[in-house]
Amino acid sequence: MTDNDKTFDINENLIKVTSYEVLGKLQDPFLSASGKRTESAADWEKRRREIYASAIELQYGTQPPAPEVLRVTKTYSSSDVEDIRIEAGTRTKQVSFKMMIIKPLKVKNPPVVVDGDLCWLYVFGDEYRKSLLERGIAICMFDRTELANDIKNEGRRCGRLYDVYPEYGFGALGAWAWGYSRCADALEIIGGYDLSWLAFSGHSRGAKTAMLAGALDERAKIVNPNESNAGSCSCYRIHMTAIKENGSEFRSERLCDLWKNFGFWLGEGMGEYRFREFELPFDCHFLKALIAPRVLLIGEAASDIWTNPIGSWQTTMAAAEVYKFLGVPERLLWYYRRGEHKHMPQDVEMLSETIKYFRDGEPLSDRYFRTPFPKPELIFDWKAPERTDI
Repeated sequence: MTDNDKTFDINENLIKVTSYEVLGKLQDPFLSASGKRTESAADWEKRRREIYASAIELQYGTQPPAPEVLRVTKTYSSSDVEDIRIEAGTRTKQVSFKMMIIKPLKVKNPPVVVDGDLCWLYVFGDEYRKSLLERGIAICMFDRTELANDIKNEGRRCGRLYDVYPEYGFGALGAWAWGYSRCADALEIIGGYDLSWLAFSGHSRGAKTAMLAGALDERAKIVNPNESNAGSCSCYRIHMTAIKENGSEFRSERLCDLWKNFGFWLGEGMGEYRFREFELPFDCHFLKALIAPRVLLIGEAASDIWTNPIGSWQTTMAAAEVYKFLGVPERLLWYYRRGEHKHMPQDVEMLSETIKYFRDGEPLSDRYFRTPFPKPELIFDWKAPERTDI
């Protein structure tokens, strides 16, 4: 058995759940504010706008708009690297940040993965790059902290993008997600890349950012959050504790933990729910549903208990009903690998495989859809409605 085979050798006894608390059922995403259930694609578009108000604006604050001014300057170019300077904002004030593209050699119009985790240099090591470049996929990287600071206990709204848009209530995640879209703008202007399968990816807080960016920007045809924790792909209404592969016991992250440590990432309104998440008007399946009908690839690690692996599975199962309703159940992919909280080369391989499957028709492996715990009862009792428009 190879190291990769061992990494994805997942069975339901891999972790032992020692406590599992459900604070309430997951809300029906098909039930509109008027009490009418969604019946058609047009109904879903209306409902999607309602979901946006809670899953985006409550959770992350009011988001910065598309820029009035955008300048894209190429500062370096070679056969495999391009350095770009992006300046964007209002007519009176802009923010500037660097974007780097690493290209596969001798590949015309490669697809691109945008990742804002350049502040974590280890992420872009040789194995990471190899997983993408050897399959003909380019990497577009930027440092999200050039837009908003990521300093614990510094306070809210610290960083350069807040000076450009002081009237908007976005937290740091919103500022960072804005950077993904500006990179997409720059890629369109530069040309030479296949943006029909543009992917947004990130790890941990970067995964939260990639999810938010993907929900906001439909140019991202594949959205790939890797171990996003609370505030994105987890589940606010589940608290769990489990014994990891190494025998130690750990609990999942809660909204009160996230708010205490990194409240500046979120919209201010989320603080009101930090000890009563069961009253939230949404849960993480709403955010996942906003990606549909595009491809969503969710990566989790079995022993990353802080990430709430069962909670992530529950909200993914709920979001799967939206994908079924829209007729694209195959576009929601998820997997667990062995190990803990890190962006591993194996995670990047899964993204590469997913891109090649949807773009080029290459086969998928059998690494998807296995849980490292016995599947519990679903915490929702609704299903996708029958559509009246097909």
